[in-house]
Amino acid sequence: MPDKFDLDLESIQEARNLAVACREAQRVFASASQAEVDRICEAMTEAAYAEAESLARLANEETGYGVVAHKVIKNQFASRGVWNSIRNIPTVGMLRRDEANRIVEIAWPFGVIVALVPSTNPTSTVICKALGAVKARNGIVFSPHPAARKSSFQAARVMIEAGEKAGMPKGLIGSLSKLTLAGTQELMGHWAVSLILATGGPGMVKAAHSMGKPAIGVGPGNVPVYVDRSADIEYAARCIVNSKAFDCSVICSTEQSIVADKPIAGQLREALRSHGAYFLNPIEKAAVARALFLPDGSINARSVGKTPQAIAKMAGIEVPRWARILIADLDSVGKDEPLSREKLTTVLGFYVEDGWHSGCERCIQLLRFGGDGHSLGMHCRNEEVIMAFGLEKPAFRIIVNTWSSLGAVGATTALMPSFTLAPGGLGGTVVSDNITVTHLFNVKRLAYGTTEPPPEAFSLAPDVEAQPVMTVGSSLPPNGNLNVVNESELVEAVVRQVIAQWNKMS
Repeated sequence: MPDKFDLDLESIQEARNLAVACREAQRVFASASQAEVDRICEAMTEAAYAEAESLARLANEETGYGVVAHKVIKNQFASRGVWNSIRNIPTVGMLRRDEANRIVEIAWPFGVIVALVPSTNPTSTVICKALGAVKARNGIVFSPHPAARKSSFQAARVMIEAGEKAGMPKGLIGSLSKLTLAGTQELMGHWAVSLILATGGPGMVKAAHSMGKPAIGVGPGNVPVYVDRSADIEYAARCIVNSKAFDCSVICSTEQSIVADKPIAGQLREALRSHGAYFLNPIEKAAVARALFLPDGSINARSVGKTPQAIAKMAGIEVPRWARILIADLDSVGKDEPLSREKLTTVLGFYVEDGWHSGCERCIQLLRFGGDGHSLGMHCRNEEVIMAFGLEKPAFRIIVNTWSSLGAVGATTALMPSFTLAPGGLGGTVVSDNITVTHLFNVKRLAYGTTEPPPEAFSLAPDVEAQPVMTVGSSLPPNGNLNVVNESELVEAVVRQVIAQWNKMS
């Protein structure tokens, strides 16, 4: 026997061990009271909030993505923000009693959840998903992105230590430390796993949906933001620049292209410049496009979550030190225009369209080119236009007059706080919500009888001689051919009668 196994074999065995341990712990935890569940979640929340800065620094150092101060905000939101949104949601025992319809609803956990974690939000995603899973009395095992293994594992460790100290069964939260594709696939397909939460690249999300298990996945967010002639232009510009610059655009709901209404396009340009937007000339635009995307159209991972100055250095150009984002003028959408794709970095496209109808069509083109079902932003004070966009756009989060990045995750809107934004059927998954605790448990229903079956339900067959119809509790028929004195004898008599009729027909 070898002293040391190959990494993929070690990863597979670790996945099996974690899944089984999680299942055993979850079976114990399934009997926890609501008070016990909430005490554990409260402890994990406060531990994660206290470590928000250290986790942010670790994520930034490990991946090179984004801004530490912004990652702190995301970690704080993923802990207290998410917990405050779900703390009063019942997840144990009876959820609701409908006296009028005589239905009782009862919570039932899924069991073991596998959660894929992206490198773009490696700590906030762990915090958010751990709270939702445990609040619903599930176990959860994380599979971090290899580029962010240390920071994701540390975030999980913070939640594990705080939870177990508060009474959580050992093994209820786990995380792969030996990361390979084989190990992640083994984990997703393991018999002990009941649900997969897939936040990551298209390949892993597709793999999650192919495992033959319930899966909730995300999709790419090629988010357009439409700025209407009725908008507060100064406010819109400030929102867009700040949102795009936030954590260097690694949140999937961040604006990717501006679609400006023609009458205000010039004014919007100047307002964007005043807030730190640098407009690229044609030569600079081509250089940036080459730096951001590989020849096959896939994003260059080295460009993700970078400042404008870092992008400029990669592209071999110079941009001002004051630049917070880079903007390129575009006039088409598709493979021939690389910058019309999703750009997980500080680069925006800029389109000009005359009127909201044309702006609407351009937004639809952008969504269909890699963002179907995800999110759309708009700045507008005309309610008719806002409603038209809401009715017609193929996006399930339409964010109005605020940052798209933080609005879609529920930080600057009243949407449910979450870092898992499902794109619905348009984007290839079963739901279109911000994924939260209510998606992580099933509901049993006790349904009492409220209506008697119609008389026709008691007939034996169309071609069988009609027999007297008797319901439970009724008196004997006049001919007395069913000689019964109680309900059990009635049932037996009916069964004998049915068998006799079948024998006649055979």
